[in-house]
Amino acid sequence: MTNNNKLTLKFRCPEQLEGLIPRPLPAAQGVPHWLKAMPATAFSSINLHDEDTIKRCPPFVDAMTCGFLLPLVCDLKVDDGEITWDHDLPPGGTPEFPRSPIGFHDPGQVSGTPLFEAGRFFLKFHNLWTVEAPEGYAIYFTHPVNRFDLPFTTLSGLVNSDLYADNWVHFPAYWHDRNFRGVLPKGTPIAQCIPVKRDDWTAQASSFTAEEAKRVGEFRSELKRQPNLYRRNFRA
Repeated sequence: MTNNNKLTLKFRCPEQLEGLIPRPLPAAQGVPHWLKAMPATAFSSINLHDEDTIKRCPPFVDAMTCGFLLPLVCDLKVDDGEITWDHDLPPGGTPEFPRSPIGFHDPGQVSGTPLFEAGRFFLKFHNLWTVEAPEGYAIYFTHPVNRFDLPFTTLSGLVNSDLYADNWVHFPAYWHDRNFRGVLPKGTPIAQCIPVKRDDWTAQASSFTAEEAKRVGEFRSELKRQPNLYRRNFRA
C-alpha cells in the first residue's frame, strides 16, 4: 500500500549541473563498508563470551540511517596539507553557483573556540543542492553520524529550510587528520541532513512514582530475558 502521507525534502541544483554532481541519497543507502563488514558478535575479554557488537545496536544504526546524505561533488587529492581537484564545472547561469568543491574560512571566524589554531584555515565544503523542507520543519545539518573514519568533522547547524530554501547551505568542517594523504573520493558524505519539526517544548523533571519504579524494574528484567526486545518491538 502506498503511503500518501510521506513528507518530502526537495533538493534542487542548477540545470547546468544536472548529471554532473552526485545526488543526495537516503542515509540508509550510504551505510559505510566497515559497518556492513563488521561482525554481529565479538568475544568479550571481560565477560568471556560472545556479545553483540554495535552492528546490532538499533539506536546506533538508526541514527546513521536517518535522513539524507549530501555527497562530495568530486575527488579531492590531499597531500602535505595541500588540497587539489580536477573538476571543471560549466559556467554558472542563473543562479550563479560556486565552481570549486571547497572554500575556506579565516581562522579568526572560530576565534575563542576549541577549534581555533593560529594560521590554520578552516575548510568549507560547497554544497550545490538547495534544500526545501515542508512547512514547519527545519533541517539539522551535521557530520555524517558515527562516521569517525572520515578525516574531517563537519560542524552542525540548524536551518529553517521551509523558509530559507532558495540558497545553498555550505558546510564548514574541521580537517582533523593531519596525516591523511590520498584521495577523498567523489560521493563521500560531507553532511547528513535530518528533518526536525519545529515545536514548543518544556521540560519536566521528577522522581519516579512507586508505580513508575515498578514498571521500570519489570521492563529492565524483561530486557535481560530478551536481549533483542528493543529491535523487535520498539523500532518505528
